[in-house]
Amino acid sequence: MSNYRKNSHSISNLSCHLVWATKYRYSVLQGDIQNRCRDLLIQICNSEDVHILKGVVSKDHIHMHVEYPPSLSVSVLVKKLKGRSSRLLQQEFPKLNKQYWGRHFWAVGYGVWSTGQITDEMVQEYLEHHKDKPNTEKGNWILE
Repeated sequence: MSNYRKNSHSISNLSCHLVWATKYRYSVLQGDIQNRCRDLLIQICNSEDVHILKGVVSKDHIHMHVEYPPSLSVSVLVKKLKGRSSRLLQQEFPKLNKQYWGRHFWAVGYGVWSTGQITDEMVQEYLEHHKDKPNTEKGNWILE
């Protein structure tokens, strides 16, 4: 249980795989920009108490496998990662302003997939063991 986050009222282990791309899929994440982007993402995650399990900065998109606290929603995390990195990269690399004249460095949207140590089947099996008798009127709910 050492990988779990614990506080006085909860225990958690939340992780997900995040993916987002540069606007127009321009291949701008190379050289110094790629290195600085990686460093910024690490700094942002550290400031938000997010642990990067694995990350890849490709030439036109980002992949991150992260573990995050329950107080932080995935959408807010992505907003912070994309917003802060976009602003700082465009400030530090003026040549990006010519390609991204509208100050939108990242494409709209992102992909996210939950990851973890258990499968849907394991959860279903666990819940089935808590069932006294079949209860078909309530659908997927089990009433004890």
